[in-house]
Amino acid sequence: MCRTCSLFNTRTNAVPGDGSSVLKAMLVGEAPGRSEDQLGTPFVGKAGKILDNILRTTGINRSQLYITNIVKCRPPHNRKPKSIEVMACRMYLNREIAVLKPRIIGLMGRTAYSTLIGGNGFSSSRGQILEINGQSYFITFHPAAAIYNKTIKESLRIDFTKLAFELGLK
Repeated sequence: MCRTCSLFNTRTNAVPGDGSSVLKAMLVGEAPGRSEDQLGTPFVGKAGKILDNILRTTGINRSQLYITNIVKCRPPHNRKPKSIEVMACRMYLNREIAVLKPRIIGLMGRTAYSTLIGGNGFSSSRGQILEINGQSYFITFHPAAAIYNKTIKESLRIDFTKLAFELGLK
């Protein structure tokens, strides 16, 4: 059981990444939510339902992707992970990337974006596929953003359609 940061004190389950490397694509979110904490599986709550729907409508099979988060334990009250928590979990994310060797890493939201490629250019990079140090990154909103702003669903659909083309599915 990981005790690298204080999040272990408030979690029910750690939530490691889950999925397959068939498409050589990895999606990275911010942190587990309540449903994920209860079940120990990423993206099974409200945001996961939105993600599943977007994937289905764009022709991407979730079972062919690997899905993970920046931090592996739910922050209390669903708050944004603190820098120290991100740093503590970074070794797990680095290991996932090293083992899977994804052709493309989907960064869902500002936290994933800033953690993996740094900077503050999320808005101008969203919807694009960036090549940085030999790694391709697909930049999009976190599906949870669509819970509060319904117009984001269309942006997610457009972005994931681009990903489907990049993966050779369209």
